[in-house]
Amino acid sequence: MNSIKTVLLLGGMSGVLLFFGQYFGGRGGLMMALGGAVLMNFFSYFFSEKMALSMSGAQAVTENDHPHIWRRIAPMTQRLTQKMGIPMPRLWVLPEESPNAFATGRNPSHSSVAVSAGLLEIMNDQEVEAVIAHELAHILHRDILISSVAATLGAAITGLARFGFFFGGRRDDEDDSPAGGILMLILAPIAALLIQMAVSRTREYAADAAAAKYTGSPVGMVNGLRKLDAWSQRIPMEASPAMSHMYIFPPMAGGLARLFSTHPATEQRIAALLGQR
Repeated sequence: MNSIKTVLLLGGMSGVLLFFGQYFGGRGGLMMALGGAVLMNFFSYFFSEKMALSMSGAQAVTENDHPHIWRRIAPMTQRLTQKMGIPMPRLWVLPEESPNAFATGRNPSHSSVAVSAGLLEIMNDQEVEAVIAHELAHILHRDILISSVAATLGAAITGLARFGFFFGGRRDDEDDSPAGGILMLILAPIAALLIQMAVSRTREYAADAAAAKYTGSPVGMVNGLRKLDAWSQRIPMEASPAMSHMYIFPPMAGGLARLFSTHPATEQRIAALLGQR
């Protein structure tokens, strides 16, 4: 199902590029947009993982780099991947005080899990293990490809909007107003949020349940979610809106952004874990 969603998402974005290429550049713009669509599809599939890690400022965690973090999270990750029957992902740390984590990649053999320094600071080992199990579940369920592609396309829409803002206006001499570009600048965040909404909210419930299953108890996940909720309000995380759907807890919560969130409310996730939903 996620593979079908990915194809539809890439196909839809290709159509948008072709439309705006024709609108702003005529036949020449259409051909440029066609080339851009081919490159976008190739890049989104093969390099969305690297782009997500780069956008988040993630740093590789190895025995030589960040050895103290490696000694803490590598053994628990290894145990969990053996239980789930998936390869060991690459591990990363985010230089963020706000607690959060995400998984990315195109399949279980090409995947990464990143946790923030703040998360490791405030959570005990049981809670950290539950968070990592949640992210590994996204890899197991193959949620990571559609999430990574959506992040790449969300960033592409923002870039397209900026291009339209500076070079907007139809190609006709009679209408060289940048109104079209300004409209794109206004609509781009909404379009990015709609792309993120293509990622089903049910995936979070499934990943939470898998975390409880593979760690042997829902306690770590429940307590972890409570800490994520409380500390994320104390220390808001600055993250690209195009990546907000990838995190275990949305960096942009509350207000209008909450209406477009790809995450269920924390209390609903906890109720589901405790069998009350």
